[in-house]
Amino acid sequence: MGKARPRAARRPAPRAPAGARGSAARANPNPFEVKVNRQKFQILGRKARHDVGLPGVARARAIRKRTQTLLKEYKDRDKSNVFTDKRFGEYNSNISPEEKMMKRFALEQQRHHEKKSIYNLNEDEELTHYGQSLADIEKHNDIVDSDSDAEERGMLSAELTAAHFGGRGLLHKKTSQQEGEEGGKPKSRKELIEELIAKSKQEKRERQAQREDALELTEKLDQDWKEIQTLLSHKTPKSEKKEKKENPKPDAYDMMVRELGFEMKAQPSNRMKTEEELAKEEQERLRKLETERLRRMLGKEDESVKKPKHMSADDLNDGFVLDKDDRRLLSYKDGKMNVEEDVHEELSRETGSHGNNEEESEDESGDPDSHSDLDSSAESGDPDNHSDLDSSAESGEENKKPQREQGQTPGKRLRSDQNTPKAARAELPYTFAVAPESYEELRSVLSGRSMEEQLLVVERIQKCNHPSLAVGNKEKLEKLFGFLLEYVGDLATSDPPNLKVIDKLVVQLYNLCQLFPESASSSMQFVLRDAMHEMEEMIETKGRAAFPGLDVLIYLKIVGLLFPTSDFRHPVVTPALMCLSQLLTKCPVLSLQDVVKGLFVCCLFLECVALSHRFIPEVINFLLGILYIATPNKQSQGSTLVHPFRALGKNSELLLVSDAEDVATWQRGSLPLRWASGPRAPTATEANHARLSCLAVCLALLRHCTIIYGTLPSFHAVTRPLQALLTQHLTDCSHPHELQELFQSTLAEMENQKQLYRPLLCEKSKPVPLKLFTPRLVKVLEFGRKQGSSKEEQERKRLIHKHKREFKGAVREIRKDNQFLARMQLSEIMERDAERKRRVKQLFNSLATQEGEWKALKRKKFKK
Repeated sequence: MGKARPRAARRPAPRAPAGARGSAARANPNPFEVKVNRQKFQILGRKARHDVGLPGVARARAIRKRTQTLLKEYKDRDKSNVFTDKRFGEYNSNISPEEKMMKRFALEQQRHHEKKSIYNLNEDEELTHYGQSLADIEKHNDIVDSDSDAEERGMLSAELTAAHFGGRGLLHKKTSQQEGEEGGKPKSRKELIEELIAKSKQEKRERQAQREDALELTEKLDQDWKEIQTLLSHKTPKSEKKEKKENPKPDAYDMMVRELGFEMKAQPSNRMKTEEELAKEEQERLRKLETERLRRMLGKEDESVKKPKHMSADDLNDGFVLDKDDRRLLSYKDGKMNVEEDVHEELSRETGSHGNNEEESEDESGDPDSHSDLDSSAESGDPDNHSDLDSSAESGEENKKPQREQGQTPGKRLRSDQNTPKAARAELPYTFAVAPESYEELRSVLSGRSMEEQLLVVERIQKCNHPSLAVGNKEKLEKLFGFLLEYVGDLATSDPPNLKVIDKLVVQLYNLCQLFPESASSSMQFVLRDAMHEMEEMIETKGRAAFPGLDVLIYLKIVGLLFPTSDFRHPVVTPALMCLSQLLTKCPVLSLQDVVKGLFVCCLFLECVALSHRFIPEVINFLLGILYIATPNKQSQGSTLVHPFRALGKNSELLLVSDAEDVATWQRGSLPLRWASGPRAPTATEANHARLSCLAVCLALLRHCTIIYGTLPSFHAVTRPLQALLTQHLTDCSHPHELQELFQSTLAEMENQKQLYRPLLCEKSKPVPLKLFTPRLVKVLEFGRKQGSSKEEQERKRLIHKHKREFKGAVREIRKDNQFLARMQLSEIMERDAERKRRVKQLFNSLATQEGEWKALKRKKFKK
């Protein structure tokens, strides 16, 4: 028997792992490089392709491949030039080298013989004209015949020029040549001149003979033409002439064309001036008027007006100049001449024209106010825009006119009181070069003046300090806005409040707000913040807050006029609305004055939400309380009152009127704002009338709320307490008849509003059917995880799985590429740093060597 082999020899050699695609595996791999992917379970029939792998070998292969492809592209990333050999047949291996050379030589010869440009006609071609070359013709080598006198026409002969203008040498030279030819002696100067004169006379006679011959031929031709014209002429009868003269009547189109031809053409107009140009013109106009006013105030005479010269008694007045025709048509009326009336009419026409010019200039400078409703009881009137400009214009015109003699008619005499300095001092200054720097300065300028004068002063301050005229004018006008706000507050707190002036000043505030919206917003925010702080301090000290004064209410009104109230959020209007809501909820109603202020706040609220239709519950609650304190019955009204109203107490019947006589004498009208600020105690009749007016205003506000909030789904639920109180008021017959009609109309409008909400109902759904026990048959196509699907679904899942696998592989490869490029970049940086360090070290070595040599040389010098 043979010897048994050892156990190690009996074992089969480890099978070499499969290498990469297209490469043979190594015979004896390193056992430390072999990685075995173990599986948890052995599954029969499944082929494991990646059970054993070589990570190191695969990594080295990938790095080598990236070095050959990706690294080459990375190094050539900024290189765009490529050398391309464009010789014929260079990359064609089917052609022999001899054929390539022959073809290249043929192409080179063809390139030399073909045209370089198809538009170059002179290239390698010779063009001819009638057998002559165009190049030779362009040289202009033609010989001019001596017989042609085209160029000599209108030129003087050489003999005549030499005889009259010098050139004796030329003349002698020519004559000498002629003599040489003739062989005689030379002629003298006198003989030459006589010969020239005879020659010119002969030419003149020849020209005259030619002209006479041409004239005779022309006359003969005219006579022949007259003879022929008699034969050609044919007279037409008069009847035919009349028919020819009758033109057809123009139709509608011809008439329209003629009318359009006679219409006036559009004339070119001047361009529209910019805001800066208008401001400069207005400033210049006001400056001229101010200088005229100062001149009249100081009593100085106008230099532009010519003074009448002194006339002596012996002057015959024969050196006058007639400037204009002063003659008038002589007329009689009732046997008397109309001379005086004509003079009066002319003077009135002149003064009226000057006044109209001034009025037009003032009307252009400022627009009247048309949207003010601060005082509901004040009657609106047309503003006086021209104020005192008419008087100033009239006085200026009168100063320019020379004074007439005392013997003139009374219509031509001028009033002397307007020329005095006192009248000039009473006029307003036209220019305000320095805007008020404090409120006291503005108040001193405006105090003691009428409404028209105050508006004119503010307007002139704005025009003289327009932002386009100087650099610091913007800050001046921004301060002016704050000063005007403070002045409006003083006018509102005065006794009585001057609401008309406030109404007109709102226009100036609006103009300033349009110019400087940011500063205007900050000023109004400061005013509102101050009012809210005062109310909070009063609540902390007293536990309750009173309604503010009329100045704060007017400020809130101005906010609604200057800024947009329909915005969802606004830096000025939103705090103003919060302030209004705080007034209606935290200020108790203790007097009739508080009722008027509360109704005014409700009016402001409804004006602010007129466009946005925003629901304000504070307004509905306040109007409900007003109706409650106007009823005598204190039983349950279907709802509970909230602050600031109380169901029982001292002021629970504040608007109740028990005097029948006052009820009978009451007439519906507007509620004046003097009730909101008047410290004067009203009489009992006035108080009762004010109570009824407050109730009428409350009903008007309810109707306005019905119009605004009628489209809300919860309108009927919100107004149900109001309808109950209105029904109770109808049962009370103590109110006036007009007020009862107002109750009925308001209640009818509330009830007629459509109910827009739908009642809550359970959602309709189909009944749930009983579960069926019929089995569901599904065809099994494949066992395993992918069972229960069709072929299309299986194909779709397979493609999705393949896409996901490829996507992950692509992301992994991109990540490895980025890592490879990062390593390459890092190696480049390290190489550059090492090279830089080497060079620096070399430089330091060389510098140290030089330093040592220099020191050694220095030591030698010192030793010597």
